[in-house]
Amino acid sequence: MSSQSIAPILIFGYGNPSRGDDALGPMLLEQISTDSKVELLTDFQLQVEHTLDMVGRKLILFVDASVSSPLPFQFQPLTVPAPKTANAYTTHELAPEVLLATYNDVHHQKAPPCFLLSIRGERFELGTPLSASAQTDLQLAVKWVERLLLTPDLQAWNRLSREAAEIAA
Repeated sequence: MSSQSIAPILIFGYGNPSRGDDALGPMLLEQISTDSKVELLTDFQLQVEHTLDMVGRKLILFVDASVSSPLPFQFQPLTVPAPKTANAYTTHELAPEVLLATYNDVHHQKAPPCFLLSIRGERFELGTPLSASAQTDLQLAVKWVERLLLTPDLQAWNRLSREAAEIAA
């Protein structure tokens, strides 16, 4: 038996640091402070293998850049898509919702509660720096995640997702 325990909360920031605002997910992880109850994970994109990182978690937060999210960010719970679209994965990358469906299929159990924090980005070209607006939105998102970590339970995160939706409307 392993003496290392799994942190109940996983925050997964993904994106390509070489593509301007696409770096927002990994950059957020660099700016938050955590304790032993939170594990931080970064990668360029979500892949089937990341279902293994989800095992044993109570809450999972995915953090990514988005050209279509409302300013400064969107925070929402994730649900497993319908079976026809849930199997729409490749070996290249997955949407977070498809990763949940894959988790259910691979592990024969329901995935832990997952949320997505989409930070608004506008510049994704190779070699571009983070845009000024994305830098501002990143700071607001960091404060939001710090707020989430003050009450790390499903009920509180669901309440905060409704609050975020009202702010965005």
